Amino acid sequence: MFNFEKLETWQKAIQFADLVYQLTRSFPDEERFGLTSQMRRAGVSISSNIAEGSVRHSHADYARFVGIASGSLFEVVSQSFIGRNQGFLNEADFKTIYAAAADEQSRMWSGLRDYLLRKTDIRTRLSALNSNTLSTFP
Repeated sequence: MFNFEKLETWQKAIQFADLVYQLTRSFPDEERFGLTSQMRRAGVSISSNIAEGSVRHSHADYARFVGIASGSLFEVVSQSFIGRNQGFLNEADFKTIYAAAADEQSRMWSGLRDYLLRKTDIRTRLSALNSNTLSTFP
């Protein structure tokens, strides 16, 4: 098992992608290469970026990938508005995607990203402190 598979954030992202696939199955055939494809790619991108970021060598880099994953999440939300407006998503399905994004995903990503950035900030401060301390000695 890879370490990212243990992350609840990644597991929820997989569930979210499954939800997007499920709800876009009923979109019209002419949207297969349009909105359907865009929503699915954005949905898949979320867990992919979390997984890729988890193997990066710095917390700052990992946080950047979590930020990209968040952007993909909000792409799905934005595209869901279009799907609803075009009559491809009914109100209940739209609310399901919206709630999954707002209530579960965005909070977890904000927490993970903030944690990673705090770790980076602490390391930067310690590095600066060590540099300043070492530079005072001949």
